[in-house]
Amino acid sequence: MEIATGYDIKMEFKIENQEKKLDAEILKISSNSEYLLKIQDKERNLKILNMTAEGIEFMLDNTYHFAKYLENTTAKMTLVVDGVKITFDKHSKLDEIVYKNSGVESGVDSQISLKSQIPGRVVSINVAVGDNVKKGDVVCVLESMKMQVSIKSHKDGVIKTMKIKQGNSVAKNEILVEIE
Repeated sequence: MEIATGYDIKMEFKIENQEKKLDAEILKISSNSEYLLKIQDKERNLKILNMTAEGIEFMLDNTYHFAKYLENTTAKMTLVVDGVKITFDKHSKLDEIVYKNSGVESGVDSQISLKSQIPGRVVSINVAVGDNVKKGDVVCVLESMKMQVSIKSHKDGVIKTMKIKQGNSVAKNEILVEIE
């Protein structure tokens, strides 16, 4: 999973039968499978061993764990880790990151181009050429790493051109639609 540097990658998670939400943050990505995390102000080392449709095998501070997927949506993921149910708020600032990296801040071309911040597969398209959109309207939904991300319009306008088709894959920074 590619994560842009310079952003706070933070999540909240709640353990079943506990009232308090806990905070987690990715501090450093050492490789595709190794991460330095901060969980409740304590640094932890995470190494992903295997990811399948059923779950994730991982080492956290040299201790083996298995997490089974129960639910996975754009906003939340529910897992059972070693028999304990945990729900993650995937990213409370995901919309801000997608807006900031949609291309709106980097020149004349980007004023009309809505770009993908992540590589993924187009799951759904919510607009058509000629449609009016407002800033924040969902233009399409991309799926990457079993996570669905709603891509929202970076401004008010009219869909000028459509550069995507449902089911096709897109690369990071690829133009999805042009909005005038």
